[in-house]
Amino acid sequence: MKVLVIGAGNMGLAYARALVKSEFLNKTNLMISDTNPEKTEELKKVSRFDVFTDLSDCLPKADIVFLAVKPYHAEELMAELKPMMHKDQIVISIMAGVTIQSMKDGLGITKVVRAMPNLPAQVGKGLTSFTASDEVSRLELSTVEKLLDTTGKSVRLDTENDVDASTGISGSGPAYVFYFMQSMMEAAQKMGFSDHDSKVLVSQTFEGAVELFNQSDLSPSVWMNRVASKGGTTRAALDSMDDNNVKDMIQEAAYAAFNRAVELGKES
Repeated sequence: MKVLVIGAGNMGLAYARALVKSEFLNKTNLMISDTNPEKTEELKKVSRFDVFTDLSDCLPKADIVFLAVKPYHAEELMAELKPMMHKDQIVISIMAGVTIQSMKDGLGITKVVRAMPNLPAQVGKGLTSFTASDEVSRLELSTVEKLLDTTGKSVRLDTENDVDASTGISGSGPAYVFYFMQSMMEAAQKMGFSDHDSKVLVSQTFEGAVELFNQSDLSPSVWMNRVASKGGTTRAALDSMDDNNVKDMIQEAAYAAFNRAVELGKES
């Protein structure tokens, strides 16, 4: 099995690096292609992958093709790829909002997987949601899932609408966490803590809370009540968030991302 990753940006490289470390692939069957000459020269020096600038030299050899470019490059890229594609190839797209049907039409193939990873894939803690066209067999789906799992975990969803919805939760979600962390760090700095101590206070708090949650079957609400006591400091903070409708604002933000993913699909 030969895999080609098209696009050596953050997510493309995250998958390439994870795949080459896995039990499924090695340097001889993992290819990566990018249009940036400086980036490809840099990758060639690392020698972890077979690096290409000309797609005609690598695309025909690939069994599975990852499309890891920005959505606004989709139309131009698919037009370039279409004459070189063959019907048995499986395309895994991580282009937000680009629909399976548009890729079928644009590439002239039928086996398409639409995936939505998130940024923690860069450190092996990612979550990738995905769905596939009916032409992708169960055995092929199993292979796809194993490849996606190299960057963390994956969840197979029933429809593209589900993938769009997951964009609002897991795809964009790390940014929400960073937003909350930044706000807490700024509050700590205003209280007089140094930049370093503010970072430690916030990062360790997040890491510890997530670990507690993952190691139990308790809901976030139960954990909040365990931390907060009546008339105490934590309850004052939670009451302030409720008074300011923070929960509603977070949910509205997630829906904004979801709706934008749907819009991108219509635009494509």
